[in-house]
Formats: sequence, C-alpha cells, structure tokens
Amino acid sequence: MTRVWPVATVTDAARARIATARIAAALGVPVLERTRLVTALSARLRQCLTKGGSWRLTLEASAAPGGERSLHALVRPREDGEPTWRMAVRCTEEARTAGPDTVADGPELLAEALLGADEDTALVLGRLADEEELVAYHREELHQTNQGVLALHGELDAAGRAQREAFAAERAAHREAERARRRLTFLADASAVLTASLNHDEIVRRLPGLLVPEYARSVDVWLFDAEDEQRLPGPPRTEDGAPAAGVGGRGRPGARPAAAVLAARTGQPQYAAGHPGGLPGVDDQPPSALDPARPLLCIPLPTRHTPLGVLTLSPPGERWDPDDAVMLVELTRRASTAIDNARRFEHNRDIAETLQRALLTDLPRTPGLHLAARYLPATYGLNIGGDWYDAFRQPDGSLITVIGDVTGHGLHAAVMMSQLRTALRAYAVDGGSPGELLTRLHVLLRHLQPDLYATAVIARFHPDDPTVTWAAAGHPPPVLRTADGGVRILDAKPGAMLGIPLEQRIADHTLRLSPGCTLALYTDGLVERRAQGIDSGIERLAAALGGFRPAELDTDLEGAADRMLRPLLDDSPREDDVCLLLCHIDGRTDRTDRTGPTRQPGPPLS
Repeated sequence: MTRVWPVATVTDAARARIATARIAAALGVPVLERTRLVTALSARLRQCLTKGGSWRLTLEASAAPGGERSLHALVRPREDGEPTWRMAVRCTEEARTAGPDTVADGPELLAEALLGADEDTALVLGRLADEEELVAYHREELHQTNQGVLALHGELDAAGRAQREAFAAERAAHREAERARRRLTFLADASAVLTASLNHDEIVRRLPGLLVPEYARSVDVWLFDAEDEQRLPGPPRTEDGAPAAGVGGRGRPGARPAAAVLAARTGQPQYAAGHPGGLPGVDDQPPSALDPARPLLCIPLPTRHTPLGVLTLSPPGERWDPDDAVMLVELTRRASTAIDNARRFEHNRDIAETLQRALLTDLPRTPGLHLAARYLPATYGLNIGGDWYDAFRQPDGSLITVIGDVTGHGLHAAVMMSQLRTALRAYAVDGGSPGELLTRLHVLLRHLQPDLYATAVIARFHPDDPTVTWAAAGHPPPVLRTADGGVRILDAKPGAMLGIPLEQRIADHTLRLSPGCTLALYTDGLVERRAQGIDSGIERLAAALGGFRPAELDTDLEGAADRMLRPLLDDSPREDDVCLLLCHIDGRTDRTDRTGPTRQPGPPLS
C-alpha cells in the first residue's frame, strides 16, 4: 500500500498528519509508536512549510517474508527529489480496516482529529503513568540497593579496620616476641660468657662490655669487702661528699648513690629518678643527689646469705623498657652466682696451692747425682691432684727417688697422696728395697682407703754401687738414657696397682749404670692423650730424652727438664697432672759435687 499527499499549506500539512494517524492506527501501529511518528512528522512538515515550496508525503506499508509489517513515511520535494526525511514504525498490533485515501474538509475533520489526538494522548499519558510507576518502583529498588551497598561498604570498612587492627596486633605481637627472643638469647649468651671464667675480677670486667650500649649507657659494679659488710647494717651516709657504705668496695670510688646503699641493705632493686620507673619488682626513689639528671637502676648482687654488691646502671635512652629491666635483674642474679662461684673456687684454689707448695720436696744434693723435678697441675680444676714426687736418703746412705699418682683429683687425692708420701718416708727409715716399700704401701692403702688406688715407681741409688734398683706398681715404666745416647724403656714386669683387693709382693729390678746415664720417672699425665695410646706418648718421651747432648744433661739438667716438657705438652691442654723426675749420673771425669744448691721446682710451664 502506498499513499501520497501533497503539502503546500498548513491545511495540507494538517490533512497529511491526520491521515497518517488514521492509517497508522488502521495498520496496527502501537499508540506510542504512532504518537512518536505523528509528532516527528508534524515537526518535519513545519520545517518544510517554513522553507516554502511544495512537498510530498508518502506512506508505504510493507510486509517482510517473516510476516513482520511496517509503515514507512517519507517527505521529499514535490519534483520527485530525494527524501529529506524518513521514518519507519513496526505494525505489531492487529490491523483494522484501512481508512479512505483522502480526508474530507470541514469541522468534522478537525473534531475527529482532535478526538483522535486526545485519545492517543490519553493512551500515551496512561503509558507514561505506568512508566512513572515503574520508574518509581525501580527508583525505590535502586534506593534499597544503594542502602544495601552503603551498608555493605560500611561492613567492608569495619572488616577492613578489624583486619588492619588484627594485622597491627599481629605485627606488635611479632615484634614483642622477637624482642623477647632477643632478650632470652642475650641472657643465655651473657650467662655463658660470665660462667666461662672462674676469676671474679674477669667476670666484673666483662659485665660492662655485655650491657653497653644496648641495655645501659654506663655500668658500675660495687663489690663489698669485709669493711663494707660491717658498715651496711648501719644507716647509709649522705651523698654530699661523705663516704657511703661503698668506700673500699670495687667499682667507682667515693660516695655511693643512696639508692645503691638502700639496695645493698634491703636486697631489693631500686630506681632513682625524677619520675616513676614503673619497673616490675623495683622500688622508686628520688633522683640521686650525685647525678640528679640521670636515672639510676641499682640492683643488688644476691647470694644465699647477703648481697655480694650492687650493680648500678643508667639507661641507654630516656628510661628502660619494663621487660628489659626484668631481664637485667635476672642477668644480675646470674652474674652474682658466677662471681660467688668464682670467689669460692679462688678460695679453694688458694688452699690447694698452699697445700701443694707444702707438699713439694726440696731435692737433696748428692755428689755425682743430679736431680731435677717438675710438677704441673691440670689446666682445669683446683690446680692440685694426686701426682707427687719425692727424693730422700735412707739410713744406709742410699738415695730413694719416687714418683706416684693417686687416682682422682682435687683435695681428697692430694690428702691421700700426702699420707702415702709420709708413710713411705716412715717405712724407708727401717730400710727395705723399693719392692718391699711398695708392698708395704699396698697393704696400707688397702686398709686405709679400700676404694682408692695409686700407682708408683721407686728407684734407689747407692753412692758406692754403680747400680739402680727399681720397682713399679701399676705405673708407666721408667725410661733410661745411656751415656751413648741410647734409650731403654724399663718395662720389666711391674706389680699391680696399690690398694687393689689382692695380696701381692712387688719385685725389685736392678740395672748397672755408667756415668752420663739419665733415668726419667714420670706420671701418665705426661704421656697419655685421649686421641692416642700411652705407648706412643712413652715413645715421644724416649725420643725427647735421647735428643739431648751429654753436656746439656751434665751442666743444665733443670733447663733440660723444661725443654723436654714443652714439646710433649704444647699439643693439647693438660687434662691430668704432670710429674717428671730426672735422675742424672754425672758423666764428667771429675765426680766431685758440682751441682751446687738444687733449686726448687720452677713454676708450671705455660
């Protein structure tokens, strides 16, 4: 279907508009599409009339192969020019009977057109009202959605804040755990450093190096002496020049802070500053008059009875962290234990060294026979043990030399060694060979100390007889260097250890000596090492003894003893006491006494 209307005047335009509305309604164009078509056509025709000239409106109805119908409107100039405007609408409603090709003039046309337009307007307004309701509904839905989104954002923000707070708390806990780990590590390392020494002065010197600068800016250690301990029960002196209870103690001389004196008297840590410290287990005190601007933490060095002293520290910054203060109190307790143990060890060591010096023998002077002895305590321990040497004359003029070793170490072994030494000298007064003397010592030890054992070698030299008689009981064999430099190990069958639960009679062995011979008696600490057998140590000793020139042994037996020990002991720390006794027959032609006074055994070799 094709319809054409000429348009030259407003009336033509009105007729064309009315016709278009009627045809669109008849073909089933929906009211909204029809209204949109008529409105757009009116606007276009108005523009055409404004331009002037003749125009032509063409309406064409078409159907697609699929059955879809549509209405096309075209406006072009009258002279069959190209369309200047076109619009197509779909016919989606049921078609009505098509209207007439022409529209009559008159009032009826206008009335009908107005009524039709009002009807379409009413339909459009109804649709518009429905759309407004739908828009309002969707607006409400959007508002509710926005509220939900806002609530969700609020929850997300709260969750984010909670997560950030959790992360912050976790980081803080991690930092605190790391600080606690660092404190524990420091405490363990510092304890190892403090307990590694048994010299209390060395422990005191190490304390500042451990604490400065991380945990303290300055450290003062005040150790009490006897005068301090007598003063402490009384009232402390003032800080303004008068000496406090610390005069005479170690550390910073002069007046002591009142907080340090109070810590010493009460055994309670004190914090002296212009502000409360808030430190656990620490009492707050006014600032020290000696240094009011510097906070001081005064911690007593506790022991089982009375404090050893006071550790006074100043903070590395403004003040201490409470946990650091707790760690410092614990470190001070450990340092006090280390100092107390070192003092006890030093006291026992002094007793042991005094006893050991009392037990060392003055070697007798014998024409034609040189003696040199060395005693070196173990590297660790009380510097005293069961090793001993001795040399003395019997009533018949012969010279007894002995070297022995009591099992164990420390004061008990040293006391037992002293008893055996005294008993041997007593038995030797009655005479008797080395084997007989050892047999009597065996019986004595079995009855005196059934659970203690000893080893020994006794060698007897007689000035009128160029022989040596010796006997051994469980002891490393003597080593003999002959005048020509040869070395023999005198490993003739020895007796068993002294004190073991069996009857034994220890045999004597006799060997002829010539001038220039040297007999070495020693204990197992000289030749025995954990990583090696004792036999290899004896071979090293024999090689060292054989390496001397005869003149060295004749003229400087003491120096030879030192030179002999150094290569044998420098390879490792001494785990046991070392004893060496050299007996040298003078090899010079003139056998008169050239020895002079025999000097005391020298100090232990380093």
